Amino acid sequence: MEWLHELIFQPSYLQTVLLIAVISAIGLALGQIKVKTVSLGVAFVFFIGIIIGEICDRLDIRTQTQMVQFAQNFGLILFVYSLGVQVGPGFFTSLRQGGLKLNLFGFSAIVLTTLTAIIAFLVTGLPFPDIMGLLCGAATNTPMLGAAQQSFLEVHPDQIRAANNMASACAVGYPFGVLGVLVCMIVLRFALRGREGEKKSHNETYVAEFHVSNPALFGRMIGDVNQLTDKHLIISRLWRDGKIVIPSAKTVLRKDDHLLAVLHPGDVEQFKVIFGEQDDKDWNRPDIDWNHIDGSNLVSRHVLVTKRHLNGVKIGSLHLRNSFDINITRVGRAGIELVASPGLRLQLGDRLTVVGTETAIAKVSEILGNEEKELRNPNLVAVFIGIFLGVVLGAIPIAVPGISVPVKLGIAGGPIIVGILMGAFGPRIHLSTYTTRSANLMVRQIGIVMYLACLGYGAGHGFIDTVFCLNGLVWILVSLFIATVPVLVCGFIQSRLGKNDYAQTAGTLCAAMANPMALSYVNSNSDEEEASEAYATVYPLAMFIRVISAQLIMLLFA
Repeated sequence: MEWLHELIFQPSYLQTVLLIAVISAIGLALGQIKVKTVSLGVAFVFFIGIIIGEICDRLDIRTQTQMVQFAQNFGLILFVYSLGVQVGPGFFTSLRQGGLKLNLFGFSAIVLTTLTAIIAFLVTGLPFPDIMGLLCGAATNTPMLGAAQQSFLEVHPDQIRAANNMASACAVGYPFGVLGVLVCMIVLRFALRGREGEKKSHNETYVAEFHVSNPALFGRMIGDVNQLTDKHLIISRLWRDGKIVIPSAKTVLRKDDHLLAVLHPGDVEQFKVIFGEQDDKDWNRPDIDWNHIDGSNLVSRHVLVTKRHLNGVKIGSLHLRNSFDINITRVGRAGIELVASPGLRLQLGDRLTVVGTETAIAKVSEILGNEEKELRNPNLVAVFIGIFLGVVLGAIPIAVPGISVPVKLGIAGGPIIVGILMGAFGPRIHLSTYTTRSANLMVRQIGIVMYLACLGYGAGHGFIDTVFCLNGLVWILVSLFIATVPVLVCGFIQSRLGKNDYAQTAGTLCAAMANPMALSYVNSNSDEEEASEAYATVYPLAMFIRVISAQLIMLLFA
């Protein structure tokens, strides 16, 4: 049994793998337990890590610190990068529709946590470096700690011990910062139940019926309409004298023609003026049977883009409308519906809504692929290229005027930004970043579980001794105060003033507090990607502000 003793007690990479596996398995198993519909889910891994870390400390079981740190950092990279790739296709749509507001709420949370820390400093009388360390821990932001330490040592180069105490305070505050935000997410979930804001749709499409009554359009071709404005619409059907027509760019408009069009919701009024009138019928109900709306042989089908050579190709360059007498009206991508304008670039996994005859649609399907099995094999080359670029971006020092220490985005900020950009613009350089929802979720879950297992294990060493000493108790109370009060206040304000639902509110606050574990809890209780989209929208700017603010605060108060 010597081999078993060496495997458990001898520091090695095998011991690290065994440790992570045990913590993760126990944590995930216990995370499935629900108490009155509440389950901590993957967050339980963190707490099991603390317990096992304390046990290993008592039994004097040592591990390779570098291996544990590598697994923790790599897990975080996998999580944030795959999150960025998932939300990337719809990120800029989300940014246009509410990104500014979400970032303002995220900024308000950062300001409030900073003010809370200053209040704690004035009330407790703790040294300000300790308070700063607790703030970094409560915000679960180690890049912020590094920036604060460097600024402090530049002002007080002889106070190395105080700088080390800052790191110790951060280590104590970190797990309680994680726990505090998690508790806030649970509280907000129940407090905001039944008082959610209106569900926000990120769809960019709207179906409207227009009546051609503008004399200026009589005798003009449909293609001329797009020349009258910089807006785009797709006309899928044309009714004329009781007959249905598949319109093309060369179709000549006549008086009293009725057009069924797909366009951006914000463009409806403009096209209403152009055509003359809009019919009152609601074409956006989910119960409409598009295959039987006019008694014709026209049908509406969903066709998947699965041929890799089409990745990044513009819809208009395929000439499908003229070749097969069909219309592509909408493009479904990452849960968002886009107007199928000629300049829109296709991405692998896009779901096109095609209107035409069964025969024509079958031919279009052959061209586009429409083979779901072709999407099951992810392009791992793009994944590792993205991780490489993300790490490089996170390591680049960014000089900020007035700040002596360069700012870095770190291993969390760099990969999530690159992931977003890869997901949004990868097809433009014919780089396939598509992964199925299940595959992306698997990578995300593996990443966050590795991160939480190692984070909890590291926090568990000496955990009980720290908690039950006088200074440790004060640190813990201050950490919980900083992590909970601002989050709860901002959560209620955001839900009321911003009229955001729980998912958006939670995602914004998780990003402001740089807390992926709390985000995982929110996602485990929702089938939507709203929380992840809000997190990705707010996180990059929040990380940047945190790092800069840490240096400014130390220069002002240290």
